[in-house]
Amino acid sequence: MSGRAPAALEAEALTRVYGEGETRVVAMRDVSLRVAAGEVVALLGPSGSGKSTFLTTVGLINPPTAGRVAIGGVRVLDGPRALTDLRAFRRRQLGFVFQKSNLIPFLTARENVQVALELDGTSGRRARAAAHALLEELGVGDRAEHLPAELSGGQQQRVAVARAIANRPALILADEPTAALDGPRGRQVMELFRRIARERGAAAVVVTHDHRALDVFDRTYEMEDGALRPASPPPAPEPGPSPSLTPA
Repeated sequence: MSGRAPAALEAEALTRVYGEGETRVVAMRDVSLRVAAGEVVALLGPSGSGKSTFLTTVGLINPPTAGRVAIGGVRVLDGPRALTDLRAFRRRQLGFVFQKSNLIPFLTARENVQVALELDGTSGRRARAAAHALLEELGVGDRAEHLPAELSGGQQQRVAVARAIANRPALILADEPTAALDGPRGRQVMELFRRIARERGAAAVVVTHDHRALDVFDRTYEMEDGALRPASPPPAPEPGPSPSLTPA
């Protein structure tokens, strides 16, 4: 990797190949991306373009065929070879948010966040207080003792975000987090990622098809056929007819 200050994410020349011979499929080809702490990055592209492959690779779930990954300045993958205990590293350094909140249905909002803290060694009383404080910070403290079924879609996603950032990860990875939300609620969640990144010094990479809130992001990229490139700016609107100078 480069000699610059460590980034939250440094992915270098990532390639993922499935199968061999006639069944060989290149799902991701020579993808490099550096995301600094405090940055939020959007990843666009059609289904099958390689977005999810990239996300699961840098999320240390799906190792690459070739390439390297460093998170928070720690080199964790060199091709398919893991350079650390990935399970423990994921728990401490990565936060995941998905299209569905995936909350545990029989636990309250607070308990869903609390369990993430307890799994990382925070004691019950401290975990309870920290979980409640985090829900308050994200605007759902008044719903802390409610079950997921008693929350709106937007509230559920806020709880899911709270759970993802409970252990102060260096990197947050979100896969279509607003797909089930309407426009205003979807934008609120996107703005939440930006605020968390700024205030907590984390980075966020968000896979999305939602073009309504792209102004929230610092940078936007597109994936197509497994390759990554900066997104093209939206086309300028077609000019309307010139106003008439003749009085009506």
